Amino acid sequence: MRRSGEYLVSVIMPVYNSSATLFESINSVLIQTYSNLELIVVDDFSNDGSRQIISEISKVDERVKALKLEENGGAAKARNFAIERAQGRFIAFLDADDIWVNNKLERQVQFSIQNHAAISHTSYRWVDKTGVQLRKVISVKPTLSYLNMLNFNHIGCLTAMYDIEVLGRKYFMPDIRKRQDYGLWLKIMREGHLAYGLNEVLAYYRISDNSLSSNKWDSARYNFTLLRNYEGLSFIKALYHFFRYFMIGIHKHFFS
Repeated sequence: MRRSGEYLVSVIMPVYNSSATLFESINSVLIQTYSNLELIVVDDFSNDGSRQIISEISKVDERVKALKLEENGGAAKARNFAIERAQGRFIAFLDADDIWVNNKLERQVQFSIQNHAAISHTSYRWVDKTGVQLRKVISVKPTLSYLNMLNFNHIGCLTAMYDIEVLGRKYFMPDIRKRQDYGLWLKIMREGHLAYGLNEVLAYYRISDNSLSSNKWDSARYNFTLLRNYEGLSFIKALYHFFRYFMIGIHKHFFS
């Protein structure tokens, strides 16, 4: 079968006990209008039937690569395990409870090539636990610099994609339990690359009890640790960006 799209896209999906939403997330990748893709699904030692779902889908569609970890290692380990085995020019990310619009890859690959973008991302909309669309839309700016990103993680992981050809190599996430995606964007952009934003809603972010604003302070604390331990900022600089993150987060929550 001839697949649309000149360049192979490797889609990275970590899975841990996601049986309730997993099929919908995987299907949103497989029905993309840009079909020259591989979906690398890594089961992070689930115990809820997720592994069986992945296995069954991989038997039906050869683009699904079913991998598994023999102990729970967290999202960073699962994603890096998949990146190591990825064959595509582009590396894209989707979690096992989020959803893509069916032309997401087609629009984003075209956009990335036109802008010679090392990393690109798109706008996205929130949905509730049942998949009902909410009014909340996270829009993107045309470009982001490393300094912009030190203040706040403006890139939704479910929309992000990086170009190995532009970068010259694969990049991996820092092996930390939280904010590992943020660490990856900073690692890429620290070398002078801009992130290009496609301001179209091409993905849906599923809100759970763990992703609501009650965790803003916890997220800010993890950001501070990331800036100190992985970006090597001084205490004063990290503290400055910590408060910038907190204020931007409040503004986005109440006025976005």
